[in-house]
Amino acid sequence: MIDAFSLLIFYDPVALAIVGGGTLLATAARGPAVDTVNAFRALPVLIRRPFEFGPARAELARAERVANVKGLLAVEPKLMADPDVTAGFNAVTDGATADEVERLLDDLRTARIDRHEVVHEFWAAAAEIAPAMGMVGTLVGLVQMFRSMDDPATIGGAMAIALLATLYGALIANLIAAPIGARLRRLACAEEKERRALVKPFRAFAERETPTKHARAA
Repeated sequence: MIDAFSLLIFYDPVALAIVGGGTLLATAARGPAVDTVNAFRALPVLIRRPFEFGPARAELARAERVANVKGLLAVEPKLMADPDVTAGFNAVTDGATADEVERLLDDLRTARIDRHEVVHEFWAAAAEIAPAMGMVGTLVGLVQMFRSMDDPATIGGAMAIALLATLYGALIANLIAAPIGARLRRLACAEEKERRALVKPFRAFAERETPTKHARAA
């Protein structure tokens, strides 16, 4: 039976620093610092409830009901949870046509896709770099081992670094970075599919409200 004490033999801070730190630095160096920040800020998405059309449509429907009874200005956009619904509703309030609202939602969706793609590329790069950093750690351990052949007491530690670095590289790539990137990409694709469904009800909302607003202005 494996216990915590037996698992400690697989822990080496030097090997972990070489592989983990090297992977982070090499990946972060491929782009601006904000890309690294956004890559880690995206992690809560993995456990968050995914975006669904239903709740967003219900949010818009509630706003429509208030607008029908009290007028558009009676709706509080800041109380809306979804930013696309808020932006679309504000556009309708400002008198945007159905085509303008659709373009706005398309622009928001395109910008979101671009942001998601940067995050996906970060984690894909980390998965690519980690095994190479594992090899770097292995070489460091081997150099230490060969330079201390006259001191048998240090050979074991150097060999541990060499072997564990390779292990850490494989684990970080295949159990952390690659799965995170793949899952974020899948969730992003599902979200965009759901968000595309918002276009039709927003067009209908704008078509109902824009003529009314223009008539009042006239």
